[in-house]
Amino acid sequence: MKKIGIFCSASEEIAPIYFEKARELGIWFGQNQKTLVYGGANLGLMECTAKAAKENGAFIMGVVPTKLEERGAVSDLLDVTFRVDNLSDRKDMMLVESDILVALPGGVGTLDEVFHVVASASIGYHAKRVILYNIDGFWDGLLSFLDGLKEKRFARRPMENFLSVASDFDELIELIK
Repeated sequence: MKKIGIFCSASEEIAPIYFEKARELGIWFGQNQKTLVYGGANLGLMECTAKAAKENGAFIMGVVPTKLEERGAVSDLLDVTFRVDNLSDRKDMMLVESDILVALPGGVGTLDEVFHVVASASIGYHAKRVILYNIDGFWDGLLSFLDGLKEKRFARRPMENFLSVASDFDELIELIK
């Protein structure tokens, strides 16, 4: 896997552990000659991951919606910038450009991105996976909800076909490989 898409928070007001883990992943990107594909913002875990990746030699691709540009929130770390009209186009472009996708902790936007990939994979548009990086148990509630979908037969295919979960950094790297 050469090009890895990252979904994550743009918030600056989250716990330091999330920034530490995002930085660790960014460093790994650079040290392993990976390409980072992400939302292109200069905020939160997005900028943290991109900065660590860039400082360690990674190639950075940002998929930037118009509203992000209008707000002056585009990272200056980008080697390639894909300009798109909206968030739907951003998700599509990130999916096209990425070999695999990793979801660090994030909010509604991150959930939207994860489910965009999972839903389109579940009906056969692609065979790409999302790895939920379960830092400090962040995704536990979602995983419980997804188990409920399976138990109540709302998920026609096992979620494991589309989602993997990494509880620590070593497990994440193994799943990426």
